Amino acid sequence: MIELTNVKKIYQMGKVEVRALNGITISIKEGEFLSIMGPSGSGKSTLMHIIGCLDKPTEGEYFLDGKDVTTLDDDELSRIRSKCMGFVFQTFNLIPRETCLYNVELPLVYAGMHSKERRKRVIEVLSEVDLSDRIKHRPSELSGGERQRVAIARALVNYPMVILADEPTGNIDTKTGVEIMKLFTALNKKGKTVIVVTHEREVADFTERIVHIRDGLIVKDEDNGKNEIALQKSRKKRSSQ
Repeated sequence: MIELTNVKKIYQMGKVEVRALNGITISIKEGEFLSIMGPSGSGKSTLMHIIGCLDKPTEGEYFLDGKDVTTLDDDELSRIRSKCMGFVFQTFNLIPRETCLYNVELPLVYAGMHSKERRKRVIEVLSEVDLSDRIKHRPSELSGGERQRVAIARALVNYPMVILADEPTGNIDTKTGVEIMKLFTALNKKGKTVIVVTHEREVADFTERIVHIRDGLIVKDEDNGKNEIALQKSRKKRSSQ
């Protein structure tokens, strides 16, 4: 479904040329659950932005579901993001003064969906992330984990092909982070393609495939044994609590 070939991303910072990606080639199948793992400055977030059509490569090819993304203009990229991608960020990116319902509903408003259909869909996805009883709450009335689940519901509301999560456990405690990763695991088991960007091995261990990136290059592409490591660690944590 996702095919990147020799993708490079170069930023011009004044007279300095910054090479964020130095020739990435990767194939991601529909229904995969993988993480892109690397230290700060490795290029992992840049790679996520390109996969999510938030940015375009300087060089190389990117095919999404058979379509050459590099040839599309900004409006076409925006339509692909709206229809095909669901984004979850470390900082949640919720509107503070609005309810969970409105925060999740907003992408459907932009998509032009009728209000009755919007409400039905929002209730469905909030139920899917176990937040049916928080529909009228505002972000300030929620825990960090609940806020992230609202962000995940918002990412799901448009029936995306791919969920892209950039450091989704970065602003929550370890126990809540495990719950969030279990939620991504459950979504993947329902058929969603899930890509998690992280610098933490414990987070990456929940995914079935770990793509290690450093200095803008893939240095290792690891089969992670279908989450067994993460499940074992999660059992150990529960038994010690």
